[in-house]
Amino acid sequence: MTSARNASARRARAAPEDEAANGPPPPLLPYGRQTIDDADIAAVVAALKGDWLTQGPTVARFEEAIAARCGAPYCVAVSSGTAALHLASLVGGIEPGRGGVTSDITFVASANGIRYGGGTVALADVDPLTGLATAATIERAVDRLEARGVAPKVLVPVDFAGQVAELPSIAALAARRGLTVIEDAAHALGASYVHEGRTVRAGSCTHSDLAILSFHPVKHITTLEGGAILTRDEGAYRALLELRSHGITKDRARLHHDDGPWYYEQQRLGFHHRLSDVACALGLSQLDKLGAFLAARRWIAARYGRGLAQRGLLDHYRPLPQPHARSAFHLYVIHLVPRDREPLGSIASRRLRLYEHLRARGIAPQVHYIPIHRQPDFAPFIDVDERFPGAEAFYAGCLSLPVFPSMLESDVGRVLDALEEHAASDEARG
Repeated sequence: MTSARNASARRARAAPEDEAANGPPPPLLPYGRQTIDDADIAAVVAALKGDWLTQGPTVARFEEAIAARCGAPYCVAVSSGTAALHLASLVGGIEPGRGGVTSDITFVASANGIRYGGGTVALADVDPLTGLATAATIERAVDRLEARGVAPKVLVPVDFAGQVAELPSIAALAARRGLTVIEDAAHALGASYVHEGRTVRAGSCTHSDLAILSFHPVKHITTLEGGAILTRDEGAYRALLELRSHGITKDRARLHHDDGPWYYEQQRLGFHHRLSDVACALGLSQLDKLGAFLAARRWIAARYGRGLAQRGLLDHYRPLPQPHARSAFHLYVIHLVPRDREPLGSIASRRLRLYEHLRARGIAPQVHYIPIHRQPDFAPFIDVDERFPGAEAFYAGCLSLPVFPSMLESDVGRVLDALEEHAASDEARG
């Protein structure tokens, strides 16, 4: 089922250590990697040979399949997760003079979607153990917007690393304050959480007005670049369709004039945020394997967890807790366990040494994320007295280990070996 290239890479990674010692080093093990097989390639080739390359019937089929998988009635496919955040913010009511709140621990796109619509951003601090913004930290950010004279409008909670944010509490906050919730589920396709004894799927819009997904190659499925917006609101759905394609409508009931069946009107300023038929053909093929991809990610996460425990490494590295959701494990994040009264700068220095140790052994971890409040371009949105202790503590010691569906058990063992080796040397350093 896997392509010849992937099969070759697997065989190379599975080579016995004595053979590897006499030959080239093992391939670099990245923190994330797409999984493309022959069925995916065939789907793309078929689309390339078809009548439609850009906006054709495969787009609608992909949207229907994503909506069904997430449990939301409406889905609009767009060119990237960032485009999804942009359009969702506009439909959610962002405009100049309005404000939005998102997590301080996320990729900058979560905040930029608000800014693209002319809105003001406020950042919510996070739980230093999970990396998730909470209803309490989000409400404090809402209060800060109001104190600045900015009318709050949208909340963008982030499902970090594959675990869903505390959406029921955030939805209750939004209802109380008259706000719109946009779930940033870019990390969470296939994740779920339990509310009042019922399992709720990420992206279902059960506790949000809109939700966004990303199909970047390191995500759960890929369309190369790509994203989607889900909603239960038909009016929002129709607005998203227009905004995706230049603000153009062909709905004859709404036209100011009608010169014939070819006629269309631009009735608002929209964007070129469309996803192609070829990309959606790949997405449909990938979606067929989502269950297997999720199972593989969860197996790898469980193997890491068991390995850390069995090797006595939990005093050195702490995996993210999973308090209220079944993670989709877009990332597998560990934290360096702080020593007694250890300052954050010391933890960060130890994290750098661990990063370099892994890189030297052909393992490429990553840091997710640099807190947004540290980005120079966001300085105008941060009050002089504003502090983010949770985000700073989370950032100082976090590191994302490799997790992707084509990893082998030997790959996981290789990472655990390197962690164990570093723990011994770190302990010796004192």
